[in-house]
Amino acid sequence: MIRGVLFTGVYYALSLIYVLISLPFLALPGRGPVTAIIRSYTRAVNLALHWIGGIKKEVRGRERIPDGAFILAPKHASWGDGFMVYPKVKNLAFVTGDHLERFPLVGGILRKLGAIVIDTCGGGERKAASLAEGMERAREDGRRILIYPEGHLAPVGHHFRYKPGVWHMQKAMNAPIVPVATNLNCFWQQEEILKKPGTAVIEFLDPIPAGLSKEETLRRLTEAVETRSAELIAEATGQPIQPTKLLPDPVKGEIGKPDCETAETAS
Repeated sequence: MIRGVLFTGVYYALSLIYVLISLPFLALPGRGPVTAIIRSYTRAVNLALHWIGGIKKEVRGRERIPDGAFILAPKHASWGDGFMVYPKVKNLAFVTGDHLERFPLVGGILRKLGAIVIDTCGGGERKAASLAEGMERAREDGRRILIYPEGHLAPVGHHFRYKPGVWHMQKAMNAPIVPVATNLNCFWQQEEILKKPGTAVIEFLDPIPAGLSKEETLRRLTEAVETRSAELIAEATGQPIQPTKLLPDPVKGEIGKPDCETAETAS
């Protein structure tokens, strides 16, 4: 727990420092300087996670990352997911809820980075419209797009239903989806302060081509990410491979937790 508390303090200090460093560059044209600053920020968080939290990072499958535009669809299991993935993919835009704009000054940085901020309070039509608007900007700029298809932080050994938004994005962009598996949640689960020392793996998997049906795309994506994540969890824990279990989506604003009565083995 001491590691986790120390890391949390450093994390917030780094966040404040890098936000303040970014401010003078928000008024400049282009996003190059702010992007470089935020990439440096994510690397600094990774270093703090290593040296203070005791969690090393191993990246596998970088040779599977295609040239040009694509949609990055990682397993979402830890608050640290984005910090591990973001510095490894160039020209990356990311999809996020508008909750981050509630943090002072963060909204301006998100807009400068070209993030796709989803309006989660305006109903289904406004949510879809905000996604379409962000997609159009990203497509015009030739960006890669990061989206977490589950939409929630999943506990170890579990997953949430993969949402069809990732397929709609693929259809609009006519670009492959690159699944990403991880076992980071064995060491930093969801939003917990506790950090367990070890080596967290993120692995880029074989791209899923455009042109498939929504059902086939989501099936292949879920199977690829969950199967490989289960294998990585077994690698980290030394336990036999156990298929991940499906959880119902949590109530908005809450963290999903396992429920033996509702969790079911993923098919």
